[in-house]
Amino acid sequence: MAKNGVNLTMFFLFIITYCYWESHVKLADFITTSPNPIHLIKDVFILAGQSNMAGRGGVIERNWDGIVPPEIQSSPGKILRLGGDLNWEDAEEPLHADIDVNKTCGVGPGMAFANALIDGDPRRFPVVGLVPCAIGGSGIDEWSRGGRLYERLVRRAAVAVERGGEIRAVLWFQGERDTINITDAESYKGKLQRLYIDLRTDLNSPLLPVIQVALASGEGSYVEKVREAQLGIQLPNVITVDAKGLQLQPDGLHLSTQAQVQVGEMMAHAYTTFRLLSLVTGIN
Repeated sequence: MAKNGVNLTMFFLFIITYCYWESHVKLADFITTSPNPIHLIKDVFILAGQSNMAGRGGVIERNWDGIVPPEIQSSPGKILRLGGDLNWEDAEEPLHADIDVNKTCGVGPGMAFANALIDGDPRRFPVVGLVPCAIGGSGIDEWSRGGRLYERLVRRAAVAVERGGEIRAVLWFQGERDTINITDAESYKGKLQRLYIDLRTDLNSPLLPVIQVALASGEGSYVEKVREAQLGIQLPNVITVDAKGLQLQPDGLHLSTQAQVQVGEMMAHAYTTFRLLSLVTGIN
C-alpha cells in the first residue's frame, strides 16, 4: 500500500511539473538559446517589390532616423533574414540594407509581419525566415522571368530552403513606378499575373500564396489604374491588403514608419486568415 502511495505521489508530481512546463516554457525559448537556429527555420517568406517593400519608413533626405517601434524590434533566434551574402543572420531593420544598396533603407513591413506571426502563434511560428529581395524604383518589367531581379529572387529563394525550410508565401509591394505612363499602367495587370504564375512554377509551388499590397501612392498620375489592376487579379491564393489612406512620408510617395507597421500587421493577418481557412477547407 505504501509503495502504491509513493507511485501515486510521483505521478502527481510529474503531472504538476509537466503542467508548469507547458504553461511557462515556450519552444521559442529553447530556439533562442540553440547554437544553430538556422536548422529550425521551417517558415520562409519572400519579400519583393520596390521601395515601399524595401523600406523607406523614417527616411528623410536620404537619412534614416533609426527609430524602431516595439512592433518591429529584433527577436534574436526567432526572426532571421537571408543576407546579401546568402547567409542567415538575426533580422533587424533596415532589412534591405545590403540588398537595395543604392538607396537609403529604413523601415519596411517585413519585421512587423514576422513579429505579428510570432506574437499571434509562437508555437506555430517558432522561427521565421525572411528573404529580402526588393529594389527601390523597380518597375514590373524588371521583375519578368529572365530579368536580373527575378533571377536573383529565385536564386535566393532556393538557398533559403536548402536546409529543409518551406516557402510559405511571397509578400509583394510594387507598382509605384508603373503609374508614370498610361501604357505601363494599362499593361500592369497582365504582367503581374504572369509574374505570379512564373514564380509559382519556378519555386515549385503551384498554389503558393501571394500577399500583395494595393498602392497608397505612386510616382505618376495613374495610381488608380494600377490599383484597379492589383485589386482585379483573379488567381487563386492571391490576397490583397490595401495601403490606401495610410500615412506617407513628406515626399508623398513612401509610407511612414507607423504605416509600414500597419501594412506588415495587415499582411500577417491576411496570411494567418488564409492559412486557417485552408486548414478548415482542406484547400491549399
